[in-house]
Amino acid sequence: MRIVIPRESHPEETRVALIPDHAARLVKKGASVVVEAGLGERSGWADADYQAAGATVSPDRRAALADAGMVLRVRKPPAEEIEWLRPGCIHVSYLDPFNERVLVESLARQKISAVSLEMIPRITRAQKMDVLSSQANLAGYVAVVLAADHTWKIFPMMMTAAGTLTPAKVLVIGAGVAGLQAIATARRLGAKVSAFDTRPVVEEQVKSLGAAFVKIDLGETGQTKDGYARALTEEQLARQRAGLKKACADSDVVITTAQVFGRRAPVILTGDMLAAMRPGSVVVDGATESGGNVEGSPANAIAQRHGVTIIGLANLPGRVPLHASQVFSGNLTSLIDEFWDKNAKTFVLKTDDEILKGCLITHDGAVSNPDLQARFAKA
Repeated sequence: MRIVIPRESHPEETRVALIPDHAARLVKKGASVVVEAGLGERSGWADADYQAAGATVSPDRRAALADAGMVLRVRKPPAEEIEWLRPGCIHVSYLDPFNERVLVESLARQKISAVSLEMIPRITRAQKMDVLSSQANLAGYVAVVLAADHTWKIFPMMMTAAGTLTPAKVLVIGAGVAGLQAIATARRLGAKVSAFDTRPVVEEQVKSLGAAFVKIDLGETGQTKDGYARALTEEQLARQRAGLKKACADSDVVITTAQVFGRRAPVILTGDMLAAMRPGSVVVDGATESGGNVEGSPANAIAQRHGVTIIGLANLPGRVPLHASQVFSGNLTSLIDEFWDKNAKTFVLKTDDEILKGCLITHDGAVSNPDLQARFAKA
């Protein structure tokens, strides 16, 4: 099988879908690996590293894609490149399928078997393929580092001859993978940390990391079968904002990580909540790419409002591209390993397998995922 990895076309994407170590692993399996020239230059790998791993470096993007049996990317493909792919090609990347109907239908028309990485089911067997978790883990770390760089305070308590410096107070909203890593990182830096989540089930995890759990009575909430937070009603959001206003006002740093899969991120911090915070405080909006948790959050920028620094930078994992690429590539390699036929030396699309049933969204010229079919039918 010919596996092609093109350079990312998004101008701010620093990650790569396959690193040289994993390319060597695929070559050893019998795959023909082709990378576009300059693939790894923004994340620390030279073309020579890929060549040493047994991959071929191609200067011709279109020709490489046209001859691909499988394509690996981080971001979704540019629309014009879909028609370059031959029917039956397997395309693996983030696709944001619930918000990209035109893209999904274009992939179906071209008879591409498209794997959407966001839709890999959260089951034990698929944990090693879970790019959302691996990237969110790094996003939580980066969010804390950014906050520490912009706050007017230091994170740890310090006893000095000139007096005692009290620790910074950090509030993390959303205790998923990103939130839990943010809590752990802030604690390592010495901050006093508290956290809030709509799912009471995560309270024990928050406390195990040494943080306090903020409780707000929202009525019945919970999580989906995949562990994602359920969307709140407008009434519940209003109660949540009221309960969080005091907690935010008492915090030096607020990090938001709340997202609802397939939908716009909920607005959690409103203008009046920002106005109640102390000058010099910092808010890191970790959901800016899906609409943002902060009212008026700057799009991929840093802004000041009411004396509060709001960090709305996109692609937080891309700020540590070497490690982000390493784990992303590891996730994709694990996916390939799972369905690799060592005798035929190819990736086998087992459409009845639980993992592929969840993440294979187009196949044989049609939208194949039932959830997407239902969403598109309602539109």
